[in-house]
Amino acid sequence: MSTTTALDEHKERNADDGAARDLAARVEQSGVEFIYYQTVSLTGRVVGKVVPARHLRRNLERGVNLHRTAMSDLQVDRFGALLGGGTEAPEFTAMPDLDTFDVLPWDTTVGRFFCSVYEPGQRPGVGGRPLATDARSNLRRVHAAFTEATGLRLRSGCEPEMTWTGPGLEVHVKPGSSPSYHVDSLEVMRPVFQRVIRYGQALGLDMIEGDYEDPGQLELNWMFDDADRTADRLVTYRQICRQVARELGVTASFMPKPAAGVMGNGCHHNLSLWRGEENVLADPAVTEMHLTETGRHAVGGILSHAAGMMALMGPTVNSYKRYWDAGQFAPSQINWGMDNKTCTVRLSANGRLECKLPDASVNPYLSHAALISAIKDGLDHAVDPGAPQAGSSYADASSNEMDSPSKFTPLPLTLRDALDAFASDAVVRGAFPEEMAELYLALKGDEWARFCGAITDWEREMYTEHLP
Repeated sequence: MSTTTALDEHKERNADDGAARDLAARVEQSGVEFIYYQTVSLTGRVVGKVVPARHLRRNLERGVNLHRTAMSDLQVDRFGALLGGGTEAPEFTAMPDLDTFDVLPWDTTVGRFFCSVYEPGQRPGVGGRPLATDARSNLRRVHAAFTEATGLRLRSGCEPEMTWTGPGLEVHVKPGSSPSYHVDSLEVMRPVFQRVIRYGQALGLDMIEGDYEDPGQLELNWMFDDADRTADRLVTYRQICRQVARELGVTASFMPKPAAGVMGNGCHHNLSLWRGEENVLADPAVTEMHLTETGRHAVGGILSHAAGMMALMGPTVNSYKRYWDAGQFAPSQINWGMDNKTCTVRLSANGRLECKLPDASVNPYLSHAALISAIKDGLDHAVDPGAPQAGSSYADASSNEMDSPSKFTPLPLTLRDALDAFASDAVVRGAFPEEMAELYLALKGDEWARFCGAITDWEREMYTEHLP
């Protein structure tokens, strides 16, 4: 007896004559000659293939195949073993999602699809199943299950800080001061922000506002939406920035902490929970800053699992330099506050929570899936987040004299500690298929091991001529 698989269902949707004809007409009218079929690896890297557009119908029905270790960047560990399956591992099938087609505004002969990823149909026992290491598809499943269980949708908006360097982008900073919000600094960035915003608008991002922060640091935002769409748009935004950098002959970096003593590149996630068109975090009859009971339990869930989520929110060795550099608006301990920028979770406005853990290197499909799992746990168990932090978290962290010591585990401050916390947090880890969780631990564990064996400039400065 034959069984219809998830891959079969996707192929059937794509083969629908009406949808396929409409898409083919759009491709032809736009002048697209080449199409990227792309998905996103566990590290947030965009991978895929390019195919001439004249093969559109074939690719709609058959997808494209890639080696499965593309989901771990075809990375070998420090012993030379290919992570994620090895050289003999089977390929996966990437099927284009029709509603994600767009024309690249910098070259309208090129289009793109985001793809959902499946085990190839011919694999015994697992053929046609969703690929366990596809973080993008996993987020959609996690979000759908959350909605089915609670009636709620998570909407989010990201704040993607990043660093631009190159000829003509230098600014003068008065000692003891900051270039933040300086319009003249924005003028230096005018060629950058104009092109990024225009490309973003062309690719469906409703660009809303932006500002200059620390030297070279630019933040441009777009309107919030369901978490699934926001994750796709963040990936698109990064691709736009890399393209603009190529065109202008400068460097666009999403490195979380490019220099000490200046603000790191965060990617704060602004969160709200919706039942239909009602934001359940806020009571519309109350004007002062407040959280509903549902909102408090959501915060409780996030704080309870903040340590377990850290390896996803700060996914690189460099990420933790951002948390160590006290006073630069990165969180230093697990707490929440009313419009308190020093906390892990900030109530930035009625109905909106700002999670300050994620940095610029975050994979948004992983971070949002983890947040949904943590929030659901908070709702299920009515977790009380405690009283909001009063005053600077940095002062409390340095004095260790908090009037009400936190009942939560402190933030891990190295990638190794964060990976251990992720491995032991059943709620956060449960947001992902076991194969994905294990591969992520292997991938990032190898990154930590490589760092531990690296000789840094700091070590040379400290020890080269230290003795006798």
